[in-house]
Amino acid sequence: MKLLRLNVMTADLDLPKTAVTIGNFDGVHLGHQSMIAQLKQAAQAEQLKTAVMIFEPQPLEFFKGYQAPPRITSLREKVEYLSELGVDYVVIAKFDNHFRSLSAEQFSELLKQQLNAQHLVLGDDFHFGKNRQGNAEFLRQYGFSVTNLHTVELDGERVSSTRIRETLQKGDLALAARLLGRPYSITGRVQYGDQIGRTIDFPTINVRLNRHRPCINGIYAVDVVCETTALDAKVRQDSPDQLGVKGYQPTALFGAGHVGTRPAIRQEHPQWRLEVHFPEVSANLYGLLMRVTFLHFLHGERNYPSLEALKAGIQDDVVQLRTFREQHNEFPF
Repeated sequence: MKLLRLNVMTADLDLPKTAVTIGNFDGVHLGHQSMIAQLKQAAQAEQLKTAVMIFEPQPLEFFKGYQAPPRITSLREKVEYLSELGVDYVVIAKFDNHFRSLSAEQFSELLKQQLNAQHLVLGDDFHFGKNRQGNAEFLRQYGFSVTNLHTVELDGERVSSTRIRETLQKGDLALAARLLGRPYSITGRVQYGDQIGRTIDFPTINVRLNRHRPCINGIYAVDVVCETTALDAKVRQDSPDQLGVKGYQPTALFGAGHVGTRPAIRQEHPQWRLEVHFPEVSANLYGLLMRVTFLHFLHGERNYPSLEALKAGIQDDVVQLRTFREQHNEFPF
């Protein structure tokens, strides 16, 4: 898979003839996966390469900023999932004032000249161009072969990024996994935080979120793997007498995860964080790329009146989450 960046002011990308699908692909869920399967089928029939065009930032993030819907997947995660689906090209279109001002005709010409598109596979509600002037019928009249993917449903309801966000926000991780086709996870590097956890005897790793805000909030049981080295071996090397709680995946560790803005800690500028506490672990994990998989929602974020109350709350959370691990010998869903 090749990753390309598209700016309306840049030169042609010099692609071979392609079959193209277009969208945010936030979550790369079952509906998106069905679209990619149809794209590959069309490309094979017409001897074309496959290309997926995504937007960065996502259009609503450009227009609404922080008030835009929270992201299911970061750009990195999205590209990785699309690569796993076997597409030839992922084209990241820079969504800015130039891009938003393209007319339907200019956008169609961009597809023709920059992406060398011959066939398009689109969702049944796809619109494009300034003021959403264009649609599938417009593209057919412009000379493209167009296939419309019909709605993909699960349990009688449409599979969509909106539905998945709502499901995750309710803490229904099992349903979210069915809609996504995989358990929900967040991938990011361990970065330096303010190290408050150490002062209350619950050290955490601070995993970079890489999105304006996440679509989950609260306390979770999590399964953590390192994408660059075996996490259990790294912990064994740093602290042979503190090996942690074994996770479900090979080389994984089980942890207590927190996603939120930490209202119990006085901050001038609260920021969203993903923090994970590994019971019985003392290791240097800074800079490692971690994938945090969410297994069980315990409760939403709480505003404790003091650090002592926060410490007692975390202690109770860790006890409950370790009990969850003891009661589930196999992956919970």
